[in-house]
Parts: sequence; C-alpha cells; structure tokens
Amino acid sequence: MSRIGKKPVPVAKGVTVTVDGNTVKVKGPKGELARTLPADIRVALENNEVTVARPSDEPRHKALHGLSRTLVANMVEGVTKGFQKQLDIVGVGYKAETRPYGLQLALGFSHPIEYRAPKGIKLTAPTPTSIVVDGADKEVVGQVAAELRSLRPPEPYKGKGIKYQGEQIRRKAGKAGGK
Repeated sequence: MSRIGKKPVPVAKGVTVTVDGNTVKVKGPKGELARTLPADIRVALENNEVTVARPSDEPRHKALHGLSRTLVANMVEGVTKGFQKQLDIVGVGYKAETRPYGLQLALGFSHPIEYRAPKGIKLTAPTPTSIVVDGADKEVVGQVAAELRSLRPPEPYKGKGIKYQGEQIRRKAGKAGGK
C-alpha cells in the first residue's frame, strides 16, 4: 500500500470539499480549485477528511494512488495558505515593475517585456530586483515562475539573469587574459 496514498487529507476550517464522481472541488478563503482525478481512483469525503483508494496493486494504480492524494492535499493547502515562489533578478539595468496586467521587465533586450499574469496568479515586484509569484494552484505558480525564469535564464560567467531565490548558479571561469 502506498504510504502517502493511504494517509487521509484533513480538511481545515473554512474549507469546503465536494466530491462528484472523480471530480474534486475545493473552496476556501484563497480561492476555488477543481480537478478531475483518474477514473480508476476512488475519492471519498468522510468525517472532515478526504480519503483516496485504489482498485488493485497494479504498478499503474500504485503510482496514481499517491499522486491523486498529493494533488488533493495541494488543493486543500492552496485554498488555505496559498503557494509562493520568489525570483531574483541579477544584472545591471535589469528590473521588474508591477503593472495592472502583471509585470513589465527590462532584461537587457532592445524592448521591455510585458508578462501577463494568468487568472488566479498575483505577480508583485517588492523591489526592482525581486519578483513574487502568489497563487492557490501549486502547479500554475510553479509554471509561471519557470516561464519568468526562461525569459532570461542566469548565465554561468557573470550570473546575470532571473533565478529562483536561493538557487546556486554554477559559475565558469572566463577565458584567460592576453599576454
């Protein structure tokens, strides 16, 4: 039995979970999320806990069991606490500004980049060299952070670009000086 899959997901106060077949809807103070789980996996709500069960011990069902339980747990955590990713901008003249539609970034290109935030995501730039991505859906928060980083990934010689906070950039030595 999956060690992760067999643990029930506790439902916090102020959060409502509805299970309709294989569709799980979670509503809380930070928003509302819905997800359809694989057809083989059974989801039940009992005693303010969500339980996930699998039909057999096939390797495919074992894999889906733990995955489904984790997805439901992330939904419950997302609507209560939310998820956050922080990015740092390194480089002379590189900066980010908060706009009503998302962010405007100056990353050394000939033009500013306008990044539009998807629905349910809040983008802020507390300082010109840092970006904070907030949202209830862990998957979307991570995807937006990855898209922002891909606009100008950190380069190995000077470390300029957009990196996750706490990320270690592997540095290379530059070419040897002349004679």
